[in-house]
Amino acid sequence: MHNLTVKTVIFTALFICLSVPFSAKAKDADNKKVVISKAEKVGMSSERLQRLDSLGQRYVADGNYAGLVTLVARKGKIVHFKAHGNFGVDNQTPMETDTLFRIYSMTKPVTAVAAMMLYEEGKFHMNDPVSKYLPAFADQKVLVNGELVTPDSPMRMRQLFMHTAGLSYGFGNDNAVDIEYQKAQLFQANDLDDFIAKLAKLPLRYQPGERYHYSVSMDILGAVIEKLADMPLDDFFSQRIFQPLKMNDTFFELPANKKQRLASDQYWDAQTNTIAVMPAERSRSYDNVGLFMGGGGLISTAYDYFRFSQMVLNGGELDGARLLGPKTVAFLGSNHMTAGVRAVGKHDLHAGQSMALGYGVVTDPALMPATSSMGELSWAGLAGTKFWIDPQEQLIGIGLVQLYSSPWPLRFDLKVGAYQAITELNSETK
Repeated sequence: MHNLTVKTVIFTALFICLSVPFSAKAKDADNKKVVISKAEKVGMSSERLQRLDSLGQRYVADGNYAGLVTLVARKGKIVHFKAHGNFGVDNQTPMETDTLFRIYSMTKPVTAVAAMMLYEEGKFHMNDPVSKYLPAFADQKVLVNGELVTPDSPMRMRQLFMHTAGLSYGFGNDNAVDIEYQKAQLFQANDLDDFIAKLAKLPLRYQPGERYHYSVSMDILGAVIEKLADMPLDDFFSQRIFQPLKMNDTFFELPANKKQRLASDQYWDAQTNTIAVMPAERSRSYDNVGLFMGGGGLISTAYDYFRFSQMVLNGGELDGARLLGPKTVAFLGSNHMTAGVRAVGKHDLHAGQSMALGYGVVTDPALMPATSSMGELSWAGLAGTKFWIDPQEQLIGIGLVQLYSSPWPLRFDLKVGAYQAITELNSETK
């Protein structure tokens, strides 16, 4: 998820108390030392960046989070990369920079990039009906005032990227469509074919293109990718994105030899005001995965996600591996939601935010809840993870935690901490 408050859960990032000097401790998937650059070389203050350390220590000391990893980079150089605390209230293993996290909806931007790679190959157009590639949706209806009616227009590919296709997530109990989602047990499907077969039998909550409503649309996009690429989604991600970018710690299924690096699955217990361990029956399994969810299935690390984000910030290329053309990346990062659609209904987007293709995009920094830049791209995850990409300031911020239903504003504190450390705006450092 992005910087939003969803009815059933408020998702945030978490920070912990064990502070270590990162020029010595930061490491990647292969246990290699990660180079931490001097902040002053990219127009930032090393002294002011230390406020992020204090922030992490305070959150952990107060019992708000068990552990976290934070990363800030500017102009392609990592200037802050720290781990605090431990894996969880049930696991005192010290948090490390290469700790693995369930990133949930931070999978969505990866899915968007994968789809745009196929877009560049001419495999689809933005206004194509989704049913052109997934025929099960050809006869789907919309529930209007208790009656099933034919949609005014079909779901289109562009709408999947923006959550404007009329779909839902099944989070609430106050709507008949969401209740049907829950009954269908979509996320118990065996694979994406089974998922689509179940979903296509359910009605749309809104007319396609009518309004933004956070939904399973990126999971549908993942299914389209499978059909167009003629391979499972995990193979496409691995072969076309993770391997070229050397993202060696990002996957749908947790390798046996890396299980000890996965942070604990935890949630905030509002009744006791403490961190609690997620019950086993509510914790997603990452063994023998058959359902590859483009909307929220990945495990990753801060360093891997930095490499992905830097590729996007670079206009589609990193270290000689080009995934997308720069014009395509500019198209992906543009505001694709019309003012009329943006104005309709209840939103979990911020007032100064709209939708790019698979990302939230800032359209008015003054209306954002924390320091932001025009054109900034971001998203967040169910268990508190958060990232943003700021093309204007050439800055990337990542906060990885593992705490569901967190009431803490860490994602905003992280942004304030990163931006207050800038001493020279990008226009002054070129």
